[in-house]
Amino acid sequence: MKYSYLGKSGLKVSRLCLGTMNFGWNTEEKDAFRIMDAALDAGINFFDMANQYALGRTEEIIGNWFKQGGGRRERIVLATKVYNDMHDDNDGPNREAGLSAYKIRRHLEGSLRRLQTDHIELYQMHHIDRNVSWAELWNAFEIAADQGKIGYVGSSNFAGWDIAVAQSEAKGRGMLGLISEQHKYNLLCRLPELEVLPASQSLGLGVLPWSPLDGGLLAGNALRGDSGKRSGDTARLDKHRSQLEAFAKLCDELGEREDVVALAWLLSNPAVTAPITGVRTMEQFDRTLRAVELELDEATLKRLDEIFPGPGGEAPQAYAW
Repeated sequence: MKYSYLGKSGLKVSRLCLGTMNFGWNTEEKDAFRIMDAALDAGINFFDMANQYALGRTEEIIGNWFKQGGGRRERIVLATKVYNDMHDDNDGPNREAGLSAYKIRRHLEGSLRRLQTDHIELYQMHHIDRNVSWAELWNAFEIAADQGKIGYVGSSNFAGWDIAVAQSEAKGRGMLGLISEQHKYNLLCRLPELEVLPASQSLGLGVLPWSPLDGGLLAGNALRGDSGKRSGDTARLDKHRSQLEAFAKLCDELGEREDVVALAWLLSNPAVTAPITGVRTMEQFDRTLRAVELELDEATLKRLDEIFPGPGGEAPQAYAW
């Protein structure tokens, strides 16, 4: 396994992040345990989740895995998120999605309880909440950090200007600010190259791509007819069929699977720290490890740009002149 610093922090994480969204929904606890043990054995030390996944069940499964001991908790950089409605009627009108200081405090305590730990290395805002001031947000996170409950703060699904405002406000308070942005980014979704990726690089955030295989379309399963319900959407498959066929041909020439090449392409971008691999099975997990070893040459990267054209560079040059 290879490792990299996460953004401007001194925290080292594996170049692949184990996404756990399927745990508790599509992956039973015993199978999740096997996947997490295999991840540790492979050197993956970065696990990502959210409090809302399976309405808290995902965090519970990971907490039960930690409870087995064997240094599991100590070896993991733990990342979870806050924002969504957890369907707790005790929250009253504050139950709705958002990022108030009230919600951050209560939901952080809930995550710690389910995860059976006293701290979370990376606490992420799952979405931007423009109804809440950065003074309120940074104060809430500063309190949590001073209490030793969180180590770093990250964002997810932020616009480039959201990142800029967040970092400016943090600097004014003498705080480190955000160290990561989790964003949808893959060969079929390259719009983040306009502003989110350059903003993240410039302001010290490591990018953590979610949906790196675009719901399975880039895994090759859709073309082979053995896809799951997400990647099997007929309209999406028909829309991208010619691209996916050209991609499959290129991967065949390389002697590599489509999912491996799609992940390796992300890893070739200096803005990317670690794609989040939301595996459901051990077979899927085993395949992802090859992506860290695979280095794509310039000719291959050029062909990928031809198959999956990007926006043409950063804003505004990409569209203004």
